[in-house]
Amino acid sequence: MGDMPEVRTNPSRSFYHTGVDYTGYVDVKASKGRGIKTSKGYVAVFVCMATKVVHLELVSDLTLSAFFATLRRMAARRGAPCHIYCDNGNNFVGASRVLGQNIKLIKENISDPELLTKLTKMEIEFHFNAPSWPSAGGLWEAAVKSLKYHIKRVIGEQKLTFEEYSTILTQLEACLNTRPLCALTEDVEDLDFVTPSHFLTRTADVTIRETEHDTRTR
Repeated sequence: MGDMPEVRTNPSRSFYHTGVDYTGYVDVKASKGRGIKTSKGYVAVFVCMATKVVHLELVSDLTLSAFFATLRRMAARRGAPCHIYCDNGNNFVGASRVLGQNIKLIKENISDPELLTKLTKMEIEFHFNAPSWPSAGGLWEAAVKSLKYHIKRVIGEQKLTFEEYSTILTQLEACLNTRPLCALTEDVEDLDFVTPSHFLTRTADVTIRETEHDTRTR
């Protein structure tokens, strides 16, 4: 086997190096009730390359504007990434081009060296896989596979509204972020382990306990 990439082994803050991919479409209901029309939605999966923390966002379509909105939401909650790793999707390629043009335009109108240095640190660099090489994104492809595993068993054939999907995705995000990464000690009796959630909240307890008297209907 080859060596691990440097971004996977060197310490960095969460989501400084981020992989991103979209799942296949999901059916989203326009409102509650029976016989309501559904529309296509997608789930954007962001994965921290260093800590394997997963962040999920429900997206209405595959357009460039929808990806920018998704990226803004993720950056507001997890911190803006400086390096994004992805495939050659049109929305990713378009985002790289637009962000690069905007940064270049701003730099041309600024002469302060200190401000230019800060702008350079804010720049997002995109790293694209080679065309027709989907296995290169194994880290986020594995996260998509794990997400689909839970969606299939939790939701099944049900059609959910946007709010219901957003709620269940955040719970699945917590589930994925509490998976064990490695043991803390070599003692076979010690059941403590490190999870991706430890890098965010320093604990693996991130969900609310539900009871049979849950006030939600679904």
